[in-house]
Amino acid sequence: METKDQAYFKRLANQLMFDVSDQEIKELQTEFEILEEQIKMLERINTDGVEEMIYPFEQETQFLRDDVVDHTIAREDALENVKAVMAGHVHVPKVVK
Repeated sequence: METKDQAYFKRLANQLMFDVSDQEIKELQTEFEILEEQIKMLERINTDGVEEMIYPFEQETQFLRDDVVDHTIAREDALENVKAVMAGHVHVPKVVK
């Protein structure tokens, strides 16, 4: 498992285009240690013979509304004030590696 040292968090923040202070890194390290302990505790739970859930509820929910299209705008109108359009879609620069 990769160590979560100060360099790790600085590298991760840089990749996500965030600035983090040394104090924030210390807090993140503490939170990650807690999280890793919680994950280790969950891994110790015996799940032999427990059936996997494929849906979060016993029965499929019936109270969700049907989506009804009631107002649409033309693509040209939607892209009217967009700075960059590519293949009929809004084009934004990549911000995460």
